[in-house]
Amino acid sequence: MQFSKLVRIVCAVAIAFLIAPHAPALAADAVSVSKPWVRATVAGQSVASAYMDITAGANAALVGIASPVAARAELHTMTMDGGVMRMRPLARLDLPAGKTVNLKPGGFHVMLIDIRRELKAGERVPLTLTVEDSRGAKSTLKIEADVRAAAGAGNMH
Repeated sequence: MQFSKLVRIVCAVAIAFLIAPHAPALAADAVSVSKPWVRATVAGQSVASAYMDITAGANAALVGIASPVAARAELHTMTMDGGVMRMRPLARLDLPAGKTVNLKPGGFHVMLIDIRRELKAGERVPLTLTVEDSRGAKSTLKIEADVRAAAGAGNMH
């Protein structure tokens, strides 16, 4: 009986070691991104904004984003308060199961800060999203966003 219990423990540990390296990939697969794009910039501009639609198969949160074209990237929200535009950084953006969360001008968005070069329409920008599942496990998802000129002038977030 002791031997049987030991065999079960050894098998459970072996399975855990086989599955663990793939767990982050499984969590990232449960999140899909559609229509990612980055607003084109002009020479000397230090920030750019990125947008996309994100859908998670299970409750999760977007907790980070990075891109090699910027020194750092932040999640932001923009609201109008008494006719004044207010932009605030977010530590996380909840992704409710089965619901699409829109990152778009005038709402949730990504700020690429201290961009390293001008971003021209027609290019593609790599982005790495960090997603946290409901158990706290983090995974990454790599995407490419089209750079495009937005209708109208200015860089409204």
